Order: sequence, then C-alpha cells, then structure tokens
Amino acid sequence: MASLTIRKLDENVKTFLRLRSARNRRSVEEEVRVILGELIEGREEPLTPFTAPPAASATPIPQRTGALPEAGVTLIIGGGIAAYKSLDLIRRLKERRIEVRCVLTKAAQQFVTPLAVSALSHERVYTDLFDPQSEFDAGHIRLARECDLIVVAPATADLMAKMANGHADDLASAILLATNRKVLLAPAMNPLMWNNAATRRNVAQLKRDGVVLIGPNSGEMAEAGEAGIGRMSEAIEIATAAERLLRPPVPRPLAGKRVLITAGPTHEPIDPVRYIANRSSGKQGFAIAAAAQAAGAEVILVSGPVDLGDPRGVTVKHVESARQMLEQVQAALPADIAIFAAAVADWRVANEGEQKLKKSSAGMPPLQLVENPDILATISKLTDKRPPLVIGFAAETEHLIDNAKSKLARKGCDWIVANDVSPATGVMGGDRNTVHLISRKNDEKDGEIAVDSWPAMTKEQVAIELVAHVAKSVTGKSREPAS
Repeated sequence: MASLTIRKLDENVKTFLRLRSARNRRSVEEEVRVILGELIEGREEPLTPFTAPPAASATPIPQRTGALPEAGVTLIIGGGIAAYKSLDLIRRLKERRIEVRCVLTKAAQQFVTPLAVSALSHERVYTDLFDPQSEFDAGHIRLARECDLIVVAPATADLMAKMANGHADDLASAILLATNRKVLLAPAMNPLMWNNAATRRNVAQLKRDGVVLIGPNSGEMAEAGEAGIGRMSEAIEIATAAERLLRPPVPRPLAGKRVLITAGPTHEPIDPVRYIANRSSGKQGFAIAAAAQAAGAEVILVSGPVDLGDPRGVTVKHVESARQMLEQVQAALPADIAIFAAAVADWRVANEGEQKLKKSSAGMPPLQLVENPDILATISKLTDKRPPLVIGFAAETEHLIDNAKSKLARKGCDWIVANDVSPATGVMGGDRNTVHLISRKNDEKDGEIAVDSWPAMTKEQVAIELVAHVAKSVTGKSREPAS
C-alpha cells in the first residue's frame, strides 16, 4: 500500500498534528497513521489534545494569502561543515511558502542533528535507506517524486561523484538516482577538492545531465589558512535560486511599453436625472487592462461609469461623458499602444436641461441631438503623438465583418476587434465573447485586409490573446519621444 502525502492543510490542522505528535513522541507521519487507524476503529480522539494558551499571549499563526502557489522541496543535507547553513536554508525556504522534507546522509549527522532539522522543517527527517517504517512502500521513491524540486546543500565531492556515476548505496544517492524532478546542487568543499580533475569531470557530467548548480563561492574555508573557491552559497542565495526554479518569472513582453485603454459606456446627460448610454459593462476593456499590466506594461485605463473594481497596478481615470473621455485620452498621450474598447455614445443632447424635463400636455419636449467626438478616429489621425499601434472595437448586430472592415478604413486605426453584440449572444454584460481581429496584412496602410476569427472564450481569455498579439506586433516598435 502506497503512502499518502497530504498538502495544503489548514494551519490549525498542522498545528494540531505537530503538537499531538510531539506529545506522543511520534513523527507527524506516524501520528497521521495512528489517527487514521483510530478513525477506522471508531475510536477517534477529540481534536483537543492540548489547552490553548490565552489569545492575548498566543503567537499568531501566519495565514496563507494565496499570493503564491504551494511548492514542495526534498532537501538533501550532505556531510560537510557547511551543513549548519542548511538550518537557515530550511527557514528561508519556508518563508517563501515552500514545504521542506529533509534527508540527512550519515556524514551530515556528524554536523547537524535530525532533531534540529525536524524542529525547523516541522516534518519527519529521513536518514536510512533501509528504514522499515518508510521503506515498506519504497519511501525513497516517494521522496524522489513527491516534491517539485530536490535541493542538495551542501553537495559534497563524494555525493556529486555518486550522482555523476549513478551510484545508489544510501538514501540520498538512491533518491537522486530515482528522481524525475529538477535537481539544484549547492557544492561545498575544500578548494583543492573543487579544482581536482575528477571533481571537474563530475561537474561537467552533472551539467550535461541537466543538474543546476549554484556556487560555490569564494572565501575562507573552515580549515585554518585555507581560502579559495569552495564555500557553499549562502542560504538566501540558495532559497532564491530554488524559488526561481519552482516559480519561473512570468514573461513580461510589454515591459517598458505604455498602453492606453478605454472601457465601459459613456453617459450623455439629457437632464440632471436622464442620460443617453450604451449597454456596456466594461468587462472586456478591464480584462484587457489587467492582461496588459500582467504583461509588464504601464497601463492607463480611461473608464466610463461601470460597476467594476479598478484592476490592480493600473492607473484608472473615471469619466462620465464622451468629451471627458477624449480629454483624458489626449492627456495620457504619448503611448505605445492605444486600445479603444469603450462603447462611446455616438450622440448627445445639444442643450442639456438644467432641471428635470416634465411631461406636459404639449407632448414630448424636443431633443436635438449632436454628434459626439469620435475618439478612435481623432487619435488614429493624429500627426503628432499618434501611438504606433491603434486598435478599435466594432460592436455590431448585423453584417459584422463588412461593417468592421469599413470601420477600419474609415477610422484610420491599425486593427479592429469585431464582435457580435446582438441580444441573443449575451456579450453585452456577459462574461464570454467571440471576436474577429481585422487588420491589414503586413501592417501595410493599403494592404489586403485579413480576418482572424477566434473561438468563443471568456473575456479574460480574449484579453490575454489580444495582448499576446499586441506584444508580438510591437516588438521593435516604440512611440516617438514626447516633444
């Protein structure tokens, strides 16, 4: 029967397990087995094995925020004086929300004790390949596979030689031979040992095998009068390298770019209580702003009235009318990319009523409409400060592609994102969208118009896809310096 690994436990449950196992002088793993046995036999123990200290004097348990994903590391501690640094490394890894299970070689136990390592990791420590309590179900295989990364610190010359030549005569080397996970080594040894031809051959082989090394650093050795390259990297350096392998940096293809986005409807007042507007929720524009920010861009979002929270890391300018939106758009220039996703009202009342218009026997009061400024066309046709890439949206209820192509030519923008907003589609106010990207082939002004039709997606997925297309297009392009 295989062992179970339980992750993402609530902190209160973890605390209960640690305290109960300490009281009973068992490892946490052994305690879980006892609890499961008691449950099966119907003799479950109440979850009150200890008396909690008064709340005022209790040390608060850090609560997980979900800001970073859980990750698990098997830490192999080799036998060298640098093994004392592994204790700090455990703490550094746990600070980064990385769970740590530790393996000590026989030599490592001459420098650090299993008790100290267990106290810091809050996990059982493994030392013996032939441990009957863990090896009844091939525990070394679990330690090799039930993790996201294996870290060896310190990695001694002997342990690296075993790795390079495929030896597996103890628990540590068996784990390293049986793993299919990435391995990070932090070498630590005397400078002459590091520079020995055999060690150099082993290092070269390990690198060819895909093993990642950090260090060793240069400095004084534990031996009197010895200095050179061979010091193990500091714990914070190793923890940072491990986190980089576990959580690779998110690509930021729009880093250094300034993106201007409009979203939502505009409200054009008729009188103090009535207005003309479009049925736009702003969800698509806000999703584009969030995706552009995640891609590393500096984002300015000019939004009409919406019931949405501002995207994190985005500068948001809230407006009401089309004229206010145009004013904020012009103030935000220059920009590298401008994406006009707002559903701007085409008309406004020529003479806004100062008081609420009343019904009367004379009938409906006359409302003279005038055309609002065309924000997309205005920015597209600028001779100064025009963004290198201007993208408009076409929300149509019929002849979608034909109308979008016509709009591309008429407005002078570079791309049009066309979508069908007929009531049956549920796009207006909904969470999904089906769009078509209309552009000129090879970005030529009079080039043939291309239509790229995308499948139905969530508005967040549409935003990510659009930003990916933008990032690919603007590589090597940038705005002119502000005058």
